[in-house]
This record gives sequence, structure tokens and C-alpha cells, in this order.
Amino acid sequence: QVQLVESGGGLVQAGGSLRLSCAASGRTFSGYTMGWFRQAPGKEREFVAVINWSGDMTYYADSVKGRFTISRDNAKNTVYLQMNSLKREDTALYYCAARSGTWLANTTRHYAYWGQGTQVTISS
Repeated sequence: QVQLVESGGGLVQAGGSLRLSCAASGRTFSGYTMGWFRQAPGKEREFVAVINWSGDMTYYADSVKGRFTISRDNAKNTVYLQMNSLKREDTALYYCAARSGTWLANTTRHYAYWGQGTQVTISS
């Protein structure tokens, strides 16, 4: 079992930045591929970014490529999502997720563990 707790969300103006954190506890964090997803009101949960266990491989949704950066610190059992040049369409509840295995999955059904989410709201 892995427990995930997100933090760092908030209200920020368009063009601003936020850094989300996801703290993991339970089984060995470094053994998991970690992903970020988001869900806007009335929409399905969508993939944002994923990082492999060692942190040297990442993959992003086209909508955030060049603006968001995923990273991890295995010594701190934490994964991060640095979000720059934020847009109103980035407003959503952001979730951290974990999966065993090395595949950089971009679909929700491949992740076994989820946090409760942290709200990100972008104002114009």
C-alpha cells in the first residue's frame, strides 16, 4: 500500500506559477512510477505528467509540455509538479498517482494508488 498526500494548490493569476507536492508513505517510494492527473468540473480526469522511478524519464500531455515540469526526490518520498505560465484552462483538482512497474502510463486505469487531490484555480 502507498498513501499519497498532495499539497501546494491555490489561487493564482494567469501567467503565474505554482509547485505541487505529493508526499508518499508506505511501501518503498522509489519502486513506483508516479503520475499527475487533473480533473476540471464536468470533465473526465486527464493525464498531466509522469516520471519513472529514478527520475530520468518523463512524459507530458501536449497541453502542458514546456510549461510544467515533473520531478521527484526519492530521499524525501516526494514527487513535484512545477507549473509555470499558468492558464485559466489549467484550473482543476490535481491528483497524484502511483503505479508499480516501469511503464510511463498516461491513463488512470493503470494507477493503483491515488491521493485526495489539491485544487488549483487560475484567475484572469
